[in-house]
Amino acid sequence: MVERGKTLRNVAIVLGLAAIVWGVPGGDQASAVIGNLLSVILIAGLAFFAYRLYMEHRVTLFDLPDNHRVLLYGAAALVVITLVSTGRMWDSGGPWVLLWFALLGMAAYGFVVVIRARREY
Repeated sequence: MVERGKTLRNVAIVLGLAAIVWGVPGGDQASAVIGNLLSVILIAGLAFFAYRLYMEHRVTLFDLPDNHRVLLYGAAALVVITLVSTGRMWDSGGPWVLLWFALLGMAAYGFVVVIRARREY
């Protein structure tokens, strides 16, 4: 019963904040600024996570043969580029959406090739 009260309180707070953003003049711009700030924080957190993963597994990455390392970094770059262009590709529709899926599939295949090759040793 206590959890239900907390949940209802939290929902009321969120709805109250949404009503304030909706009712206050310029609230749409403020919500856009807050959304952009949260996006920047999320991207910075993901970049820091990627940096930590790289630093922890640096020796393993340097142990990979050059062609596998290039394939791994190329697949990671392809994922980043594809995710950055998601909005434009999905808004264009049709074959661009299929190309989006194909690019992510190719990147996933690159990751799988490197992982399989690493496990064979």
